[in-house]
Amino acid sequence: MQRKWFQYWFNSPYYHILYQQRNDAEAEFFIDKLTDFLHPNTSSKMLDIACGKGRHSIYLNKKGFDVTGIDLSEQSIKYAKQFENSKLHFLVHDMRRLFYINYFDIALNLFTSFGYFDTEKDHVNALKTFRKCLNADGILVIDYFNTEKIVRNLNSCETKSLDGITFNITKNVIEGKIIKKINFEDKHKVYNFEERVQAFSLEDFTRMLTKAGMVIQNTFGSYSLDDFDESNSDRLILICKKG
Repeated sequence: MQRKWFQYWFNSPYYHILYQQRNDAEAEFFIDKLTDFLHPNTSSKMLDIACGKGRHSIYLNKKGFDVTGIDLSEQSIKYAKQFENSKLHFLVHDMRRLFYINYFDIALNLFTSFGYFDTEKDHVNALKTFRKCLNADGILVIDYFNTEKIVRNLNSCETKSLDGITFNITKNVIEGKIIKKINFEDKHKVYNFEERVQAFSLEDFTRMLTKAGMVIQNTFGSYSLDDFDESNSDRLILICKKG
């Protein structure tokens, strides 16, 4: 089976160079707000789906929770494993494949780590897998960009210079996907990567979650958990339970 863009790009060292300035303080602020809102029990078991290098998982674990982080990127998990302890574990795993069943109290899919697949069926199947891994009262948190605002303010071309590499980035919306092309040269070799993320709206998520047997309980529009406003919010944060 042909490998998809995310299997190449997320496992590339250049992905981590381009996004090295990701804000840990912002991630920790969001986790603090989220745990204040959800009031999870200190014995709660949490699943961080598409955890990357584990910044959310590591911080949740520091707050005392039992956390499992999964990601398709072997390089990210290899890095995250140095932080493992008796209540923090990382595994290479595809979010579409069944994991523990009826096990976790909270499953988190943060920082737009969804929308990568070609068909709605694939996305619904992933959501069904998230549902199955939760216990009866389990909660799913999805943190996505607010598509309406992203598309309206799309910066079609930009250049970023990091670690001696000049990344040329173009963004377009094509057939319901936000497509980011990333071109650069390093050590006299030319590289071309892309990111293809579905331009999902709240309506799309409501439909897919319903198909997956989940119900949206709360909708927020920022890491401060402000109300969601389709025109102005930066994020679309969904708190969901089993239907």
